[in-house]
Amino acid sequence: MVALPLRPATTAQASSENYVPCAWRSPDEADMSAWEVSPMAALRTVDAGVKGAPVGPLVHGPVLECRELHKRFGDVEAVHGVSLQIAAGETYGLLGPNGAGKTTTISMACGLLEADRGEVIVAGRPLTTRSVAAKAAIGYVPQELAIYPDLSARENLRFFARLYGLSAAAANARVEEVLAVIGLAERAREPTKNFSGGMQRRLNIGIGLLHRPQLLILDEPTVGVDPQSRNAILESVEALSAEGMAVLYTTHYMEEAERLCDRIGIVDLGELKAEGTRAELVALVGEHDRVTLEGTGDLEAAARACKSLSSVRAASVQDGGVQLIVDSARSVLPELLRTATDAGLAVSAVEVDEPDLETVFLHLTGKALRD
Repeated sequence: MVALPLRPATTAQASSENYVPCAWRSPDEADMSAWEVSPMAALRTVDAGVKGAPVGPLVHGPVLECRELHKRFGDVEAVHGVSLQIAAGETYGLLGPNGAGKTTTISMACGLLEADRGEVIVAGRPLTTRSVAAKAAIGYVPQELAIYPDLSARENLRFFARLYGLSAAAANARVEEVLAVIGLAERAREPTKNFSGGMQRRLNIGIGLLHRPQLLILDEPTVGVDPQSRNAILESVEALSAEGMAVLYTTHYMEEAERLCDRIGIVDLGELKAEGTRAELVALVGEHDRVTLEGTGDLEAAARACKSLSSVRAASVQDGGVQLIVDSARSVLPELLRTATDAGLAVSAVEVDEPDLETVFLHLTGKALRD
């Protein structure tokens, strides 16, 4: 969610259908000239978005581009030269141990924190803490819940829809759409203080979707939720990405990154240590698949026969089985079994251990993701 700066309202403005209340103010109240842009003008395309059009113009190229971001707090350089891009329809996972610089990077990426050096481009527009038009393309869902507990789900969504600049009619229509997307239509009238943690988080995400952003930033959206709600959130993210939304996703759950993310960036000590697809990251570390063939018969002969295959890097007899290090175990497994059987091994069990993102993460940072 992105709060929009507004000029003080006159009585006539406050009574107008197009007036959007907001308590957010300029850091420098004396210089009101910085806020002469009307938020309704900046969000003029939002109402049209209810019929399916995205906010703002179509973007050719990255929806989000961060270029050499730097941020220092006193003697601590929290972010050092981070660069990344996210295209429309792409989910980009930003992973790192606690204190790695993820939150600072996200804060700069959505215009909440000014970078010391570098720049952020959103939907083709430069983004700073004072930007209005660029922020209108962002849906930011913070880790902390940003809902009113005494209001119902529908009332919360309607309130934030008006803050985003939707007219009353457009807000009502969009609220019903979002309730369906987040699976809360049947509980829309209940006060959100009665909701489970998972339902509240789904509502939190819904608020970030109201204005049909081109970029959705999700900061650990499944923390503390039950498995059913967690799966519902993940399915929603998958659907949004499939519809063309760019998603920046942070999580402490490696299986979520494996499931959702097209590309992943690993951050540690303020630097982007590596990025790429799952396969690219695994290849970067140089890990290979491990296959264990258990059974009876001539183990040594089976190991020698398998070692002759081009896909097998190493073969040995250990713990009553044949241990193999191979490339792309899943694709060559039938050939391995056939070769071992022909060499005199009666295979009774097969175990395949493939390197995963956790292996890569430990290699690059020396820590587990949840540390």
